[in-house]
Amino acid sequence: MADVLKRVLAWKSLLIEGTEYCALWQTAEGWLLRGTAVGVLKDQQPMLASYEVYCDENWLTHRVRVERTIGSDVKTLSLTVESRGVWRSSGQELPALRGCLDADLALTPATNTLPIRRLSLQIGSSESVIAAWVKFPELMVEPLSQRYTRTAKDRYLYASNTGFSAEIVVDDLGLVISYPGGWERMASV
Repeated sequence: MADVLKRVLAWKSLLIEGTEYCALWQTAEGWLLRGTAVGVLKDQQPMLASYEVYCDENWLTHRVRVERTIGSDVKTLSLTVESRGVWRSSGQELPALRGCLDADLALTPATNTLPIRRLSLQIGSSESVIAAWVKFPELMVEPLSQRYTRTAKDRYLYASNTGFSAEIVVDDLGLVISYPGGWERMASV
């Protein structure tokens, strides 16, 4: 199967005062989210970040690659996930992430699509997940407990164990249209 581009979109980021370009691809392997974000960090430093998140046909994360640049400081993170839920970075096992099914890149709303699509919740249903949370700009990874509750056809209440919660509005592919305090979609095709 040849890769098929399903949707391209641009978000305005309220977190880093910037923008993001994201593409969702259906691949022979399953699904691919690929994006680039440009913005300004709280300390007024410009940042460029790109990412790729590869999933199987059931939206289970298999590989993640992130690169971020701040001035001359470039950091890269590559994660792989084995079928037993074992996460690795540069060949080293990350035991704290064992059992995580999703990657959650703090820089983008794109990765909310992974549990939204994988869980396929009915309206009124909710489920908890633990994601491998990649923090920016340091690219540190830690487990993050999250809960998704589907409140309408296009709405989910997201809550994490950090105390943060928001009502996310999504399109028919589960990609964010509105994420209060975080992102707003500017365009899509």
